[in-house]
Amino acid sequence: MNFEDINFPLYRKYKNSKSYFKIINPLLFEEIQVIGTKRVVHLTEAKLYPEQLFIADLIRDYKNMADEITESEYLDALKTIF
Repeated sequence: MNFEDINFPLYRKYKNSKSYFKIINPLLFEEIQVIGTKRVVHLTEAKLYPEQLFIADLIRDYKNMADEITESEYLDALKTIF
């Protein structure tokens, strides 16, 4: 997978607004999970092929599962944690 033409980071959120993603590079992303009224942040390094495919889908083929968001929207979701 060639991602040389992409300027990282990219931001996405699931259509149900239960997860927000900051895609740092093709092998690393940060996720804010919304669980009830709580929010949890995870940093995931894609070491396994399925994880790499998941990130590739969030980068290129995300429109069925997620929406593109701005950095500001992501940071607003992050502010509710800290």
